[in-house]
Amino acid sequence: MGHDPVTPGLRAQLRGLRIASRRSSALRGGGQHRSRDKGTGLEFSQYRGYEPGDEPRRIDWKLYARSDRFFVREAERDSPLAVWIMLDASASMAQADEARPDWSRLDAAKTLAACIAEVALRQGDRAGLVALREDALALVPAAAGSRQRERLLFELERLQAGGGVPDEARLRPVWERIAPDDLVVVLGDFLDPAVPALATRLAAARREVLAIQLLAVAERDFPFDDGRRFIDPETGEALPGDARALRAEFLAKFGEAQRALHARFAEAGIRCAVHVLDEPLLQPLRALFAAGPGGGDA
Repeated sequence: MGHDPVTPGLRAQLRGLRIASRRSSALRGGGQHRSRDKGTGLEFSQYRGYEPGDEPRRIDWKLYARSDRFFVREAERDSPLAVWIMLDASASMAQADEARPDWSRLDAAKTLAACIAEVALRQGDRAGLVALREDALALVPAAAGSRQRERLLFELERLQAGGGVPDEARLRPVWERIAPDDLVVVLGDFLDPAVPALATRLAAARREVLAIQLLAVAERDFPFDDGRRFIDPETGEALPGDARALRAEFLAKFGEAQRALHARFAEAGIRCAVHVLDEPLLQPLRALFAAGPGGGDA
């Protein structure tokens, strides 16, 4: 079993979260993931005429005594939701802040991914993982149960950031595995345009998509006031400059890029929460999955 980043204290805080699909709820008749199904269920819905192959124990014998016809009880039951965690593992996700160099964007994303899996599996849903790296696409098929939790933790623990984002050919298993009406939670910094492009394509193809953007404190505040070399982690390109002189321009351009990204997500129907590395880890999860009014209707 992989290292479990979900500590007992963190697990206790997850109890107030619930993952529910807006799209599947509307299609399946309401409830958390309710679908009308032929078979035993949680809540009685209606009668229908007996059909060959129906189990005799589902026949309503009292109704038969009154009508001289066989009827079976049809129920609505909860149907598992497939929750896919899509994690950007490109090189830029290795970035950390000077104040906490041992806590990178990828570390935060792994912990958030483990938390999402914990909530999904606890409520009886299926959870799967797709990790995006240029050299390989790590994929854990969606499944339920405690052994699936161990598989996901093992894959998360061994995941390291590097390279860029997979090309179209390598992304083919994503479209083969993630079915329409599945729920996808994309975690990344979204600095590589290929990742938001993939998220919006999934949303356009009837997958319900949520996004958690992970940012370093430096991107939010740009707290530098000395001469520096700024290096692109994915290309290695270096840009020397006076940080104090660059600050206003950087914050203006970064803010503009953020507004454009979030407008693009909103237009695609993607709800997005932002996590900065010095902020409470559960904040983006509460924004997307908190049960009760104003949350948890993802």
